[in-house]
Amino acid sequence: MEFTLFTLLNGISYGLLLFMLSSGLTLIFSMMGVLNFAHASFYMLGAYIAYTIASRIGFWPALVLAPLAVGMLGALVERYGLRPLHKYGHIPELLFTFGLSYLAVELVQLVWGRTAVRYPLPAALDGPLFTLFSTSFPKYRAFMMAVALAMLAGTWLLLTRTRIGLVIQAALTHPDAAEALGHNVPRIFMWVFGGGSALAGLAGVIGGQMFVTEPAMAATVGSIIFVVVVVGGMGSLAGAFIASLLIGVMQTAAVALDHTLGGLLAALGVAFIAPDHALLKITIAQTAAILPYLLLVLMLIFRPKGLLGTRE
Repeated sequence: MEFTLFTLLNGISYGLLLFMLSSGLTLIFSMMGVLNFAHASFYMLGAYIAYTIASRIGFWPALVLAPLAVGMLGALVERYGLRPLHKYGHIPELLFTFGLSYLAVELVQLVWGRTAVRYPLPAALDGPLFTLFSTSFPKYRAFMMAVALAMLAGTWLLLTRTRIGLVIQAALTHPDAAEALGHNVPRIFMWVFGGGSALAGLAGVIGGQMFVTEPAMAATVGSIIFVVVVVGGMGSLAGAFIASLLIGVMQTAAVALDHTLGGLLAALGVAFIAPDHALLKITIAQTAAILPYLLLVLMLIFRPKGLLGTRE
């Protein structure tokens, strides 16, 4: 009971962090068709900017100001970097964002150094939220889950229940009609890219405190968010949410299991290789890092459009 409950809670909290990170990429791709390889770099910049702000005026101002700063930076990247490349197709966009990700890492190392940093938590978020069966669940993980759910609700309401959301959708599906009505479509796309970057920055503020804020943090999660986007369905926010929870729970449960593959296969009554084979001595925890990619391969084979996607 204790193992199942806390593994599920930790998996959901990690999955919601993945969703916070992948939602901005999903939003940018669904609205603009741009697959941003530098998206994880905005996550990293959000963590470092939050560290700088929190070290001077506290965590709560950093929670607001860091995503805004990253969002403005993202808008400038779209305006002066990506917009001139749109007319040349997707390959120049991919190359630009790929190079930008390396530039961001070098910039972080130049400004903040190569070692990990950690900014202080406010007293209200420090300590356990509850203790059950001698195991505690941290307040900060619960806060991270609440922020992710609030972000999901806010994004959905913005896109479906406000005039801004209607204008964004109109600019996506009928750009000529939107321009005829007086809307500046390129400016709308600039702010969409900035908004997606701000979501990545928010994930950086939250995740940078929970995990390690270091120059390698973008590379650590960069590939996972693309797995989430593809498994959930390209451009589907709901699909990204489901895929994030699935991958978060799957990886967390695998890390917590110390059983070998041989023991698992024996319990299932499966024996297709020699009992003393080295492969059977690998623990399930050791396979946790590759499980999302195995899920990606299976999804591409059996359902290429993803869980809730509409594009093959």
